[in-house]
Amino acid sequence: MSTLTKYWFLEGFNLFRKLGMPTMMQLCKILEMQYVNKGEVIALGNRSKRCIFFLKTGTVKIVDTKSDTVKYVVKKGNIFGELSLYDEKAALEEQAFALEDCVVCYIEADTMEELMEKHKSLKNGVLKVYGIRIKKLERRLENLLYRDSASRIEDFVMDYVQEFGEMANGEIRARNLLSHKDIAHLTNTSRQTVSNTLSSLRKFGTLTYDSKYISIPKSM
Repeated sequence: MSTLTKYWFLEGFNLFRKLGMPTMMQLCKILEMQYVNKGEVIALGNRSKRCIFFLKTGTVKIVDTKSDTVKYVVKKGNIFGELSLYDEKAALEEQAFALEDCVVCYIEADTMEELMEKHKSLKNGVLKVYGIRIKKLERRLENLLYRDSASRIEDFVMDYVQEFGEMANGEIRARNLLSHKDIAHLTNTSRQTVSNTLSSLRKFGTLTYDSKYISIPKSM
């Protein structure tokens, strides 16, 4: 793919907005691109070299291969695989799965580290992403201690729709990309509890969902 096309692909990433055109064009020359079909695995830790990934389109979930549980979900315009910059051993235990058709760019971690040293805005942006994910993990641990299963599931679903959804006909609607098993992993509950809780939330009008979408009223 041409450098100009890669530049267009990266324009939507907040990480790169302060780099300037010359640096962006240089970055595009060393980026690799990959089209990933829904359901396919995006290799992370088992590549010959560590890489950082930029998700242009689609959604992916990051899975802990040791426990076979979902760690977090990544939406378009965000990065993943950044753990290899901070904890290479832990990064080997991560794997990414495409929840829908995706387009990703990737760059070797060593090159990314060099760019981060040259450009403070890029370094701060990656640290911010990493920090947000740590905070989400801390919140999950806190919820596990202080909130019951149903409350954890409701909080997660509401957050998911707010983050991944878009306004449509007076409600916020997100694609229903996660299985009940995925939600159970992300909330430390069981698949049956997820099913029961979602049914109750739909019964009381807190949300609506089908095989394609989950929706909540705008005022929620």
